[in-house]
Amino acid sequence: MPVSPSRSRGPKAAPPAERPRTLWPLVLIGIAAVSAVIIATLPASLIVHFLPPFVHAEDFSGSVWHGSAGKLIVNARDAGALEWRLHPRALLGLAMAADLHWVKTGFELDGTVRMDRREIAADHIQGEGPIEDLRDFGVPAGWRGTVSIKSIEIKSDYSSILSAAGDIQVTNLASARVAGGANLGGYDLSFPQDAISPDGTATANLADRGGPLQILALIRLSAKTRTATLSGTVMARAEASPAVCSELDNLSQLRGRDSQGRIPLEVEFTF
Repeated sequence: MPVSPSRSRGPKAAPPAERPRTLWPLVLIGIAAVSAVIIATLPASLIVHFLPPFVHAEDFSGSVWHGSAGKLIVNARDAGALEWRLHPRALLGLAMAADLHWVKTGFELDGTVRMDRREIAADHIQGEGPIEDLRDFGVPAGWRGTVSIKSIEIKSDYSSILSAAGDIQVTNLASARVAGGANLGGYDLSFPQDAISPDGTATANLADRGGPLQILALIRLSAKTRTATLSGTVMARAEASPAVCSELDNLSQLRGRDSQGRIPLEVEFTF
């Protein structure tokens, strides 16, 4: 019986060539590690070369990595002291991030800031202190009370504020020029997620936290004109002191009262 010739199998296929491995991840890690070592040994005073012209800092200690400036001056005004600690992982993304601790006399704030070439963002900003210690930032003389900042978040493209959200609480508010310095109670100032409009104007809701005055108002702040407008209503509660009631009676002579006894408010001020 004839035997059929075996089929030709042809040459054996060569194994696929191995794809060259990219070294960029290792290179970036190496650059970040070297940068971290360099930064950790550099003195904190080197940050003066990166500050905007309206900010002056001195009395440095520590390193660029973890340091502090004992004296800050912003627009020729005392801005307290600042401590920072950089996040090394941010360097891998060609960005800079740091935990900050700011002190102005008895007022303290903590937060995290992240910067890259496109924007700067600050979040988890919280702290508290006497409102009097913010006088260098525009708080009128004579006002007293305690300010508590609750998880403020701010984002900016370096030219304007893109978003802002969070809450600010004021307790035991008083002024020597209002009702003879009587306690005016506590208030909440809240910035919703859509607080910033396209033109950069910020809108916040103001409401009382009980106390002698019932207030419900809207505040609009313009960074371009450095003005703020408060519009809403105010009314005395049963526990309001005679001095507070007298102040409202004087205001009602100019503004009048609605059917529920509320007095309209429309106040503009600069900051």
